[in-house]
Amino acid sequence: MSILKDLAEEHTDLTEVEIDHLHRLLADWQLLADLSFADLLLWCRTRDHRSFVVVGQMRPYTAQTIYRDDLVGTLVTAEELPLAERAFVEGRIVREGEPPQPDAPRRRETIPVVCAKRVVGAVSLEAHMPSSRVASDLELTYMRAGSELAQMIADGTLPFPGEDLERETSPRVGDGLMRLDDRGIVTYLSPNAVSAFRRLGVTGNLAGERLESVNVESQEVLEVLRTRRPRESEVEGSGTVVLRRALPLIVGGKVIGALVLFRDVTELRRRERQLRSKDASIREIHHRVKNNLQTVASLLRLQSRRLANPEAKAALEESVQRITSIALVHETLSQVAGEHVPFDEVAKRIVVVTPEVLGSPERCVEVRLTGSAGDLPAQVATPLALVLAELLQNAVEHAFPERGGHVRVDLVRGSSTLQVIVQDDGIGLVPDFELETNSNLGLQIVRTLVENELSGTIVISSEEGTRVELTLPLD
Repeated sequence: MSILKDLAEEHTDLTEVEIDHLHRLLADWQLLADLSFADLLLWCRTRDHRSFVVVGQMRPYTAQTIYRDDLVGTLVTAEELPLAERAFVEGRIVREGEPPQPDAPRRRETIPVVCAKRVVGAVSLEAHMPSSRVASDLELTYMRAGSELAQMIADGTLPFPGEDLERETSPRVGDGLMRLDDRGIVTYLSPNAVSAFRRLGVTGNLAGERLESVNVESQEVLEVLRTRRPRESEVEGSGTVVLRRALPLIVGGKVIGALVLFRDVTELRRRERQLRSKDASIREIHHRVKNNLQTVASLLRLQSRRLANPEAKAALEESVQRITSIALVHETLSQVAGEHVPFDEVAKRIVVVTPEVLGSPERCVEVRLTGSAGDLPAQVATPLALVLAELLQNAVEHAFPERGGHVRVDLVRGSSTLQVIVQDDGIGLVPDFELETNSNLGLQIVRTLVENELSGTIVISSEEGTRVELTLPLD
């Protein structure tokens, strides 16, 4: 649960829809902070309407911050926040007339956050007043765009509903900004935006030109003027990949233009391609290992058929089962990305295969799997698969000498441990059983793998049948 949701549920009467609206605003309000050169605080009214609580805070990348402390969770009375109170009551942007401290002048305004025509929050914007120098075109363009976004928040058109962005890679203001008017004519390009176009092979002065005349797949950007919906796209040229995010500017219900943010993601995409290639190679290796293990298992089966000694045949069959269990893990790894195995799929295969191979019509053994182990690292999944196969094989072969029965496997995953419990309703353990001295080869393998490979513990008890409980650390 998020901090915003926690605070909203504790202090306010906001609905789920309204909280989601605020969540989407917080996901994208870095843009407003950077364009306005201002710190932002998101205030929500408490249930009694006597106070406000800070549910979000954002600092600008484009200016020095004013609030050095984290204010999220702060409660302030309505009397102490007259601008927020007026924004809630009047439903419009409220600006402070004069700075209260001439020695540290600041610009203050409060923006009502409107959702479905209801004010559900207020964004207080606070910034240092500009110096006496003449503002640059970049600063004026930023400030104008920031004011327009603020009005869109007050109108309820921002945040855009349903917009899904890769927040880690989405362009920021400083990466490059272009402004279009409602006809798709470029009215401003920041220096970084000019650099982005040059890397794509576009030279010359674009200011005053129609974007559609520039050969950079401009229709995807211009589409936002028609649909009134933001759009994120990539364009590639001259070996450069640029990520673009276009946002329509809607004031008074009318599209007045668009902001386009640029980010050069050439190196990022190159690394992603390398990772995909490496991942495909790793999966191919797991596939080949699985095939080799299956070949070894087939050779051992052929060898066992040629043997007349029952003990030798049984030993080879046990080896085949162990090799097959390891092959299952590599088969799963060959089908998924990364080095984590969805162990539940491996466990299901082992649970199905073991009684089919070792059971008989006279001794029908039913094995049931419950719980979930989730994803496990390959270095844990491989020995654990072998352990599970050994425990099931031991139960099927020894717990039911004269009849069938039931075996249950429970997977219980905690925050830092995994419990694996194998319980059968068979004949139980021999009297005075000791794991260290009475174990057969299968249990010796289990003990060695659990204690040495998995750094876990094993407890075997006999009440109604046999119960084996493994506890494995996941840190």
